[in-house]
Amino acid sequence: MNDSYDVAVVGAGIIGLGAAYAAVRRGQRVIVIDRAAEPNGATIRNFGHLCIGAQAGAARRYGDKARDIWLTLAREAGFWLRESGTLVVARHEDELALLSAAAETGGIDILSAGETESRLPIAAGTAVGGAHIRTDLQTDPRTASVAIRRYLADQGVEFLLRTSVRSVSEGRVATSRGIISAGLVVVAVNHDIDQLLPELAEAAGVQRCGLDMLRARADLRAPLAAPLLTGWSLTRYGRFAALPEVVAVRKRLHTERPDLAALDLNQMYTQLPDGTLIVGDTHVRGDSVAPFQPETAAELLVSEAETLFGVPLRVIERWQGVYASAPEDFLVDTTMPGLAVLAATTGIGMTTGLGLAETSLAPLLPAPATA
Repeated sequence: MNDSYDVAVVGAGIIGLGAAYAAVRRGQRVIVIDRAAEPNGATIRNFGHLCIGAQAGAARRYGDKARDIWLTLAREAGFWLRESGTLVVARHEDELALLSAAAETGGIDILSAGETESRLPIAAGTAVGGAHIRTDLQTDPRTASVAIRRYLADQGVEFLLRTSVRSVSEGRVATSRGIISAGLVVVAVNHDIDQLLPELAEAAGVQRCGLDMLRARADLRAPLAAPLLTGWSLTRYGRFAALPEVVAVRKRLHTERPDLAALDLNQMYTQLPDGTLIVGDTHVRGDSVAPFQPETAAELLVSEAETLFGVPLRVIERWQGVYASAPEDFLVDTTMPGLAVLAATTGIGMTTGLGLAETSLAPLLPAPATA
């Protein structure tokens, strides 16, 4: 390890990797510092769903930029990625009305009940209609993050792992292995921003969001051809949540199932190449998140999945995810020369993180060596 770099990135999650990619492709000498030996945070504890077409505003701009980068990295780093789009099942007319309203701005194909059930391995009679969001992608988060790290290392990025960062300042990172100097320091530590830069975190209202997820096997009648969203998902994502039609959906869901509403449910599913289903997820926010996961949450996740697909599930893994949450969807602070702080402060880091890093750092770095 040298002690001086063009760019030092603190945090090896998806935004940190995006920052390293943005810098190295501009010919910069880059080091990435992380306290863990291997990926174990929010970057691997997710669905692998890159739900670009469900976003609005800045999230959509970052997502569109990230989509191009994901496609490039999958090709160059050699990990599994599919241009599947996203399928949405509407189980009530108000959900179909919401999907139809969103489709007016393009990129979403509305499906009949028959078309939806022919494309999804769900129980007969479940759908009143559905939709296909064209632009979305899917990857396996566990293998993708490892492959991206390996690819960046091959491009000359240094990784300093099992190393804690004690403080950051303009052009300087104090670590447990010594001082690292850099022309630009990028802080991408997700919810741990409150540990490294507590005043900034407090000013932005950063908290932690904990969620319950699991992986299961099920004898579906056909593979899940794309990530699957439900009405609960539509109430969360910006493109749908901003429409007036969402009010009826949210009111009905919360009235019919207050137990699921209390979990702040996003009922959605992805299927990995090995055939297993990722099932989730619940949400709870606070300055800290208790490590204890109530079994009721897992039981409801399994029960709702079994009802939707009409087959039993066998759970093979459970986990708790934790990510940064704040009133605004993103924290971008470049007010101090030589220091950039980046975070997705909502649950769409995989969807937007690569684009967030590229867009935010482009003005601070030289032009890319290649277009």
